[in-house]
Amino acid sequence: MRKMRLLPLPFVCIILMFFMTLPESLATEVAVATGTRVGGDATRTRFVADVSETVSYSVYVLPDPYRVVIDLPNVRFDLPPGIGHKVRGLVSEYRYGLLEAGKSRIVIDTLGPVLIEKSFLVEPQLGQPARIVVDIVKTTEAAFVKSYNSEQVKSQQHIAELSVGPISPPAPEKKIVLANKVGKKIIVLDPGHGGVDPGAVSPRGTKEKDVVLSFARVLRQALVATGKYDVVMTRNDDRFISLKNRVSVAREKEADLFLAIHADTVRGRDARGVTIYTLSDRASDAEAEALAKRENRADIIGGLDLEAETEEITDILIDLAQRESKNHAMFFSKKAVTQLRPLTLMTGKPLRSAGFVVLKAPDVPSILLELGFLSSKSDEKLLTSVVWQTKIAKAFATAVDSYFATEVASKAN
Repeated sequence: MRKMRLLPLPFVCIILMFFMTLPESLATEVAVATGTRVGGDATRTRFVADVSETVSYSVYVLPDPYRVVIDLPNVRFDLPPGIGHKVRGLVSEYRYGLLEAGKSRIVIDTLGPVLIEKSFLVEPQLGQPARIVVDIVKTTEAAFVKSYNSEQVKSQQHIAELSVGPISPPAPEKKIVLANKVGKKIIVLDPGHGGVDPGAVSPRGTKEKDVVLSFARVLRQALVATGKYDVVMTRNDDRFISLKNRVSVAREKEADLFLAIHADTVRGRDARGVTIYTLSDRASDAEAEALAKRENRADIIGGLDLEAETEEITDILIDLAQRESKNHAMFFSKKAVTQLRPLTLMTGKPLRSAGFVVLKAPDVPSILLELGFLSSKSDEKLLTSVVWQTKIAKAFATAVDSYFATEVASKAN
């Protein structure tokens, strides 16, 4: 029988110190939301979230549309599918998910203007989880506006108090020039939705945010394998990214091409196939316009206050005078359709256009790829197939090769 060797005391002390100094994020498990419920009536409603441990949180209301937002640290949601639709009282529905690294969010849509009567945290006890309780009450639009504006003033005063030292002058406006760099081309892949925003959901529960992230990873691998491209993902996990930040990634990276990836759902199950969209001030048809309106609501779904985005969006609309990037996007779209048409079903009008906010980086050729319709059983089967994803990704990579080869050739002539 072998004797057990004891470690020297100094070595034991070093090991103990190592574990004692581990970052808190590694030393503790992520809190888990294990249940939610809504009770009350059309005058006063209570929302309760069960959490595995005590967490800090903040709660506030937003207008247009009316909603209540609960911000949390990194909380994992282990809740039954569809629970956000089983509601009552002042709540029409709610959703939840990761907002960004280290931050989760619950967004509660309400039937009209509401105020937060009170909110509190119940500590875990006798085997019961901690509970976040939020009581909301019905109010008038005038009372809501008064309360909301008051909170906005307080928030701005708080920010001013935190400011230290002179304010730096604004950065000079980035010059609008289409990328023409030596070396690898930069491609930004933008899997739509994520985190608190699931996107479209099939009747069987397949979420758009999961499908498009899976495809983006496969497409990234196909593009990187060529050795010709540096590929950037706007998100590589289940987190929410605002439309403004998706556009900003493309501009900051000085991307040569921006590909937004989505999967729609419609009433009825006849609609099927792939569609490619480019940016246009005027939608090519009513269906394209309706889709753009749905996708442009992503920031609202994520619980963002859009008032702060108005100036940025206005600047981008002015920059749209730069038509060259839109011409490049249309040129690439035709290349993509040529490669995809022999391999998979496409819609009757595979090339369409509309006013998608996510395509409004004026100096980056941008397209939106709708992989198919989650409302169709046949499309859903393809969208969740690794074999189909790989086939389409390789075809798309070929289209990218063809696009850049033609672009280089035209510049050389």
